[in-house]
Amino acid sequence: MRILITGATGLIGTQLTEYCIDDGIKVNYLTTSREKIENRPNYKGFYWNPENGEIDIEAFTDVTAIINLVGATISKRWTNSYKKTILESRTKTANLLFNTLKGMDHTISQFISASGVSVYPDHPTKLYDEENEEVSNTFLGEVVVAWEAAADQFETLGMRVAKIRTGVVFSEKEGAFQKIKEPIEKGFGAPLGSGEQWISWVHLQDIASLYIHVLKSGLEGVYNAVAPNPVTNKNLTFKIASTLGKNIWLPNVPGWVLKIMLGEMATLVLESQLVSSKKIEDTGYSFMFVNVNYAVKKLM
Repeated sequence: MRILITGATGLIGTQLTEYCIDDGIKVNYLTTSREKIENRPNYKGFYWNPENGEIDIEAFTDVTAIINLVGATISKRWTNSYKKTILESRTKTANLLFNTLKGMDHTISQFISASGVSVYPDHPTKLYDEENEEVSNTFLGEVVVAWEAAADQFETLGMRVAKIRTGVVFSEKEGAFQKIKEPIEKGFGAPLGSGEQWISWVHLQDIASLYIHVLKSGLEGVYNAVAPNPVTNKNLTFKIASTLGKNIWLPNVPGWVLKIMLGEMATLVLESQLVSSKKIEDTGYSFMFVNVNYAVKKLM
């Protein structure tokens, strides 16, 4: 099997590529950096420039599935221009793939797209599953709706389409977990806002493995990619501190302070999404990291 991955050099893409190659799945990948192009039998890079509508169609040769992970980070201040970048990095790229494939013969039967649990509205207690039709009225809610619509158009090409609504990815390398851990290590950790907001998280190894499960099982539709046991911001803060042997002595950081510091981006740390993993588990996927205690110990 040979697949095409966009965003293959990012956090999730790097782990996924490693797992694919270990599993005997050959990987083509698209990159906007010619310096990142490699050419090995099981790992081949191809250039694209979505801004200019450029793509090397050789990237699709012998490919049977696309895993679309590309998207600008949301952990950068949301100016109006950067919000446009966040949205278009997810929609323009999918549209370029779609319009290119629409005009050529190809062997691709499956399209798997990243998405986000931020589509679900902020709520302190409601458990969201994939049948929920409510949409968050935030910028990220708008992004996910457009992102998933861009993925859905591949169904018109006769492909099975799966959308993976990813929670907060915990990794020992980079990302949200490290940003939460850093101030605690320095002795300045504190719960954010009320501290009662739910974090629906997933370990990096699980999200990469889950993509392979969806690929091999030929799944289609929407799936939440979150660990079975979400955690509140307060509990996570104290669990990390305990593991590090640190005390949490500062009071909670008020929500209004975070809004002044981060602007609209404060929704990333203040909103609460309690999200169910049952649907993907019912397809036979077993999480390696089920509870946050084990995950935190392994991530240190």
